[in-house]
Amino acid sequence: MSKFRFAFPDRRLFLIGASSVVLAACGNILGTPPPSQIYVLRPAPPPAQAGAKVSWALAVIKPDASDALDTERIALTRNDTQLDYYANAIFPDRLPDIVQTALVAGFEASGRIETVARDEDALRADYDLSAEIRNFEARYATPDGAPTVAVTIIAHMADARSREIVANLTVNFTEPASANSVNAVVQAFDVALASATAQIVSWALNLPLPAERAMATDTTTPSRASAGPAAPTRGTTATVSPRRAAGSGEIPVPDSAMPPAP
Repeated sequence: MSKFRFAFPDRRLFLIGASSVVLAACGNILGTPPPSQIYVLRPAPPPAQAGAKVSWALAVIKPDASDALDTERIALTRNDTQLDYYANAIFPDRLPDIVQTALVAGFEASGRIETVARDEDALRADYDLSAEIRNFEARYATPDGAPTVAVTIIAHMADARSREIVANLTVNFTEPASANSVNAVVQAFDVALASATAQIVSWALNLPLPAERAMATDTTTPSRASAGPAAPTRGTTATVSPRRAAGSGEIPVPDSAMPPAP
């Protein structure tokens, strides 16, 4: 009776092969990801506004945002409960930095304020403008359709000395993208952010002098006290809700703002 000998693979060869597979898998996971395409937001600044220049200085504080939006990544949603990001696509900076820059540029372009800067520039301001970015994402109604971007910013104007909020504004804008592409989405963000910036700038520039400065001015120049309505007392808040202008699509205009200081 003949004997057959079965050749089994060397255990060392099996371990080496298994290790190679594991290392290859780790290389795919930990290796260098493909480079991300940088998409630049360039919202058009609002046009110069008619009217006298304000006599107060403004510091624009970097806006707050949730961890999901405080990033360079470009957010999207496909339903009411899930938020995701476009693959290999980023903004050049974190979103709060981008919005802060847009707000400063918007006030500068208005031509109605001499002194405006970021709060980190150590400006001695009369007003502090803070904001919260509540929404800044592309929303898909259908998986393959062109999305609509949504931008919601809540703005607060505070007396820089007392730190008391004197006025609030919530702006909501949506803008449909022309196609289902990141480039079209970023262009829609440009339009929505420009509209939000223009409304915040117009609203803020209609605020009077902060209460403390107005009182000091009235003390040094009594004749101004009878020139018109008194400045609002500290702690007074004015909430302005945007509304749609007739025939203007998605661009609302602010309701009546607080009266200018005498």
